[in-house]
Amino acid sequence: MTLTELKYIVAVARAKHFGHAAEACYVAQPTLSVAIKKLEDELGVVLFERGGAEVSVTPLGVQIIAQAERVLEQTAAIKELAKQNKDPLAGPLRLGVIYTVGPYLLPPLVKNLIDNVPQMPLILQENFTVRLLELLRQGELDAAIMALPLPEHGMSMQTLYDEPFVVAMPRTHPWAGRKEISAADLKSETMLLLGNGHCFRDQVLEVCPEMARFSTPGNGMQRTFEGSSLETIRHMVASGIGLTVLPRASVADMKDKNGMLAFLPFSLPVPSRRVVLVWRKSFTRRAAIDAICEAVAQCDLPGVETTGVEAAAAAAAA
Repeated sequence: MTLTELKYIVAVARAKHFGHAAEACYVAQPTLSVAIKKLEDELGVVLFERGGAEVSVTPLGVQIIAQAERVLEQTAAIKELAKQNKDPLAGPLRLGVIYTVGPYLLPPLVKNLIDNVPQMPLILQENFTVRLLELLRQGELDAAIMALPLPEHGMSMQTLYDEPFVVAMPRTHPWAGRKEISAADLKSETMLLLGNGHCFRDQVLEVCPEMARFSTPGNGMQRTFEGSSLETIRHMVASGIGLTVLPRASVADMKDKNGMLAFLPFSLPVPSRRVVLVWRKSFTRRAAIDAICEAVAQCDLPGVETTGVEAAAAAAAA
């Protein structure tokens, strides 16, 4: 049994296709197939059900592949420990970010990291929360920036900042001249929300219970539209279709009088979300985690207060 064979079976389990797995491993399909058959013969088990358009994993194969993922992760950890002896910040860091944070945080974050730790380039990926957690567990990502609440994950976590929500409406809306707005006010409006799968949608519905309650058919809220991104929804609001709730960092200037949108803060208690950094407890590059937290703390995000790196260092030592 070799690490290469373990890498191959993990690749097939993820791709559910021998050809695609071979491409991901940069080998010819016959090479991969022969290696996997050799491992199956050595173990005396069948790992994959072959035939049909998609390869499936046998019940015993699921357990063996899960163990193989842990072995490969620990092997990578050994290599990282060796690197740390030279420079704990050397080499790329694979960082995931949720869709509703990436466009606003990544530009200043990347600049700060280039200035602070040029020897640690970022490999970035935007995705949904559930997918980012899956990639973390699989060792495909080193860390990810997400927002609470999260499903059970069993990983290390550090708060980066708390971000209030604001309401966006057409500048011609009767409420555009108000100083603030309550969640209860929104029940009479047509609301535009992100579609299912976006955690920001769930966060808005959780912290604005009036929206959750009145978005149920028959409870009085006008028809709710769903968009694929915050920027799409912002343009839909500008066209006069309805109102929406946005994270504060996505609004550069709340008092901008030149655009087609007006932005209002919520009245107390102001709904908000907590943005966090998550990483596997087995991840050995603690200095890299500190570097990310410090770079985020240096970002000048509109209406957001960051927590700094001190708390991250304490969390990493826990």
